Amino acid sequence: MIHSWFVIANPTSGNKKLSKKWKDIAQLLTEKNIDFSVGYTTHSKHEIELVHTAIQQGYRNIISVGGDGTLHNVVNGIMTQRYVKTSEITVAVIPIGTGNDWIKTHNIPINIEKAVEIIEKKKIILQDIGVLKLENSTTYFNNIAGIGYDGYVVNKLNKLKRFGSISYVLSGIAGLLFYKKTTFKIEIANKIIETKCLMTLFGICKFSGGGMKMTDYKNAADGLFDVTIAKNIGLLDLVFNLPKLYNGKIINHKKVETYLTKELKIIPQTADKPFIQVDGELIGTGIVTVSIKEKAIKFVIR
Repeated sequence: MIHSWFVIANPTSGNKKLSKKWKDIAQLLTEKNIDFSVGYTTHSKHEIELVHTAIQQGYRNIISVGGDGTLHNVVNGIMTQRYVKTSEITVAVIPIGTGNDWIKTHNIPINIEKAVEIIEKKKIILQDIGVLKLENSTTYFNNIAGIGYDGYVVNKLNKLKRFGSISYVLSGIAGLLFYKKTTFKIEIANKIIETKCLMTLFGICKFSGGGMKMTDYKNAADGLFDVTIAKNIGLLDLVFNLPKLYNGKIINHKKVETYLTKELKIIPQTADKPFIQVDGELIGTGIVTVSIKEKAIKFVIR
């Protein structure tokens, strides 16, 4: 087993910030006596391949340098490898992405020097990981997933990321204006809910969409999803309540319901299937089945 860290760095994260910041990151790691090797991603989901190779070579400590998408792929690499138990792997994050939502739950700063200091101290938790299955695919997630409005926003976001952090605002506005609500049949907590729905979110952590708090977050290691069902909320109502999307009070809206569950199933009831997003990444459309892997991966937190 190799005790040093394997760094996975995504040159395209945060509008290609890595080219400007990598020299500082490498210097800080060296100054803190953090021994490391590095692999750079060269294509979509390359992180998964790099993780498989690193674990096979004996690495058990991985640093994700990038945004939520980079971390998402690192997690999927860990969950799909078959060399060791996933709980033997430790992941740390140096955030240089656009949204950086996962780090907000665990109070990891976007300041690179402070993020490296956290890695040096190596305070570790075991966090749950979600498992989302579509008809022909399985995807793992470490933060929040959803179907409906948020999937529409992520689809728009992919076309607007060049605008930086404001791209979330622009995508959200587009969603408010153009997203058409869908009727969902939701099987959850021993009950069936059929409703016209703005979106259904199910999360392990607290933040998504560039800092929105839209679930009744409890704990990232309690073996349960925090589920939010936002029903038929109108455009003006949503605009009026926009601040509540960021301060977490949206869950108190009369058209919003929250649940805790280990698993759920969502069946869109219209021919035009809404987008599904996982950790801010689009993964497809269709019937969604979700379960949880308890305390699956070690993460370095503040």
